[in-house]
Amino acid sequence: MHGQGVPAASQGAAADWYPDPYQTGQWRWWDGHYWSAHVSDSDPNHKPKLPSFISIPVLVAAIPILLLVALFAFLSPLSIILGLVPILIVFPVMAWLDRIEPEPWASRIHAVLWGATVSALISIIINTLVAAVSSESIAAVFSAPIVEETTKGAGILWAVKRREVDSVMDGIVYAGWVALGFAVLEDFLYFSTAAEEGLLIQTFILRAVLTPFAHPLFTAWIGLAVGLAIVRQKPIITGSLWGLALAIGTHMAWNGSLTLAEQNDQPLIILVAIALFILLFIAAVVAVIRIRAAEQQTFHRLIPFMAQRYGMSYEEVAAFETWGSMKGLRRQLRGADKKRFDAVHLALARLSQLHDRKGELDVATEARLANQLETARRS
Repeated sequence: MHGQGVPAASQGAAADWYPDPYQTGQWRWWDGHYWSAHVSDSDPNHKPKLPSFISIPVLVAAIPILLLVALFAFLSPLSIILGLVPILIVFPVMAWLDRIEPEPWASRIHAVLWGATVSALISIIINTLVAAVSSESIAAVFSAPIVEETTKGAGILWAVKRREVDSVMDGIVYAGWVALGFAVLEDFLYFSTAAEEGLLIQTFILRAVLTPFAHPLFTAWIGLAVGLAIVRQKPIITGSLWGLALAIGTHMAWNGSLTLAEQNDQPLIILVAIALFILLFIAAVVAVIRIRAAEQQTFHRLIPFMAQRYGMSYEEVAAFETWGSMKGLRRQLRGADKKRFDAVHLALARLSQLHDRKGELDVATEARLANQLETARRS
């Protein structure tokens, strides 16, 4: 019934508002299967007007951004097509990183939309104003890195607010999705301008082919810092400032080298910058692979413990004992069954991260995740 506590999977609770298991004193929308991102401070009598992949900031920012994209499409249709190419390169990598603790698609879409709307709109406005009162070089080297990384970082914090970040890898993954959305919108702008100047091919090769991971690489520092702060149970804002500083610093160095090369007509500077970027990218890949492997080992190490703690059968445990068995079973599933399997996997992955943290166990969070696990298992 409406407002009668946390809905239990065994009761098949209908979609409705229930007391929020995340935080006392507020209500959260239960969609019939999982907790959504919609909350209210009082007992409401209406359904959420927005799906989980949309938020008020994204909706507001999307209006002018859509008009801008329509203008780009009218002036240079090819710039829109080429601007989508980095998705084909970056998306598979992000999906691979997200395999250990697969995030709901609504959450991934919201992160991409945040980057392409909220972050992009604020950045366009501020950078344009800075360029108007100073110069395009100052906007590119100083304003752009600060504003863009701060607004992209806000997208990661929004995911934290929605209780979607539980581990270091989560922070990196959400940073990547937000940065991908921003990069696509920015490429629309750059490619449209380059087409007018007759430099479309060169710009496309530099941005889409040689450095499609630039924005995800910069923003990953913020995601890493946020994830570490959560795992170490430190204040998230202050604990992530070092990540923001590194994101801004690497972004400044990249933009500065490109600006210097353009002003002095020195293509060698661009080649050196690209070489250094590739080295930094390789180092980041190695670090991410190690983090991913560590979280994967933690997940499988704690499976027997979690099976006993949460009453899982031998057949259920066997599906998650090894990464190979888990992938093999998932490949055999289709449609809704695969979605339910991912829901069990996600709940187990988040519980493993919770139990692996040092310090006192967060009982309230465990209860919430245990409820999600039970719901997914019974479905």
